[in-house]
Amino acid sequence: MMMVKGADTVAEDRPLTQYHTVSGSDSRWRAVLDRDRSQDGLFVYAVNSTRIYCRPSCAARRPRRERVSFFSSPGDAERAGFRPCLRCRPDLEEVPDHQVELVRQACRAIESHDGHQPLTLASLAALLHIDPYHLQKTFKKHLGVTPREYLSGLRRDRLKQLCREGWDVASALHQAGYGSSSRLYESAPTILGMTPGAYSRGGKGMSIGYTLVDSPLGRLLAAATPRGVCAVYLGESDPSLEEALAQEYPAADIRRDDAGLQAAAEELVAHLAGRQPSLDLPLDIRATAFQLRVYQELKAIPYGGTSTYQEIAERLGDPGACRAVARACAGNPAALLIPCHRVVRKDGGLAGYRWGIERKKRLLETEKEAASRTEAEAQE
Repeated sequence: MMMVKGADTVAEDRPLTQYHTVSGSDSRWRAVLDRDRSQDGLFVYAVNSTRIYCRPSCAARRPRRERVSFFSSPGDAERAGFRPCLRCRPDLEEVPDHQVELVRQACRAIESHDGHQPLTLASLAALLHIDPYHLQKTFKKHLGVTPREYLSGLRRDRLKQLCREGWDVASALHQAGYGSSSRLYESAPTILGMTPGAYSRGGKGMSIGYTLVDSPLGRLLAAATPRGVCAVYLGESDPSLEEALAQEYPAADIRRDDAGLQAAAEELVAHLAGRQPSLDLPLDIRATAFQLRVYQELKAIPYGGTSTYQEIAERLGDPGACRAVARACAGNPAALLIPCHRVVRKDGGLAGYRWGIERKKRLLETEKEAASRTEAEAQE
């Protein structure tokens, strides 16, 4: 890559996201000199000597012009090897106060809804005196879910709480705001992974089969309901893996089923060995709306690649949700099928992994090598 030798030099082989043209860089440099807050969010500037990038309005000491590069977004700066300034936090999106208040009012309206009358996007927008489209867009941008998904999450959490407290199913349904039992049972696989009655009894009445096999990363447990795979665990000993499954479904009918799960186990082992890049086994997991969105993003990460918690949060429309993304990854019940091992820290560190950092490291190395082999073969 060509080095920038002066203020008026055009680095033609740099990415177009860097503004080193005379007219573009001059206007941005003027904004930095003026600490112009109106330009925040439109670009960031990076200091080559410190490897730090800032907002135009940052109060830090101004760098020398020849040491400055411009980027159109924090993501572009970080991909070029710069880290965010801890003073102006250019990696965190500033949310206008009126948008924050709008989302707060919408949340309060949804939370206070009694559930006896339908709460539609149109009725919620009318209550807040705002256009439905604008409400939907603003709400999802700052919370990562739509108003409908937020309401569904509240109902689901309330239902789970009531079931755990011992309420009968019919009363729990009514109290949680579900209009009819049939509506809940139709969506139960997504909401609970089982019927409400079974959930309230710790999975009682549910049939779960499992198998244990050797794998390149130790022992592997795969478990499934009639609907699909509900757990994939990695560990050193069979008893510890079996105990983890029993704790998840303390009252379910859990039986070993090596024959029934042989094909699924073989696919998982082949995947771990780098022989089968893609997995397409059906899933039957319990997850919140936010977790499901995170898991969808994880499954979109290419085999052999990685993404950061920050990048996942940004793709969800909530740059400040890094910790929530990390919690969703930690709660992933189906290793490999939902590839949470492909998420790393912003600095490239591996961070935590439920099944051990060493396994995460070996997984990523195997996938990278297999992807490279595939690419090389395709070019021959």
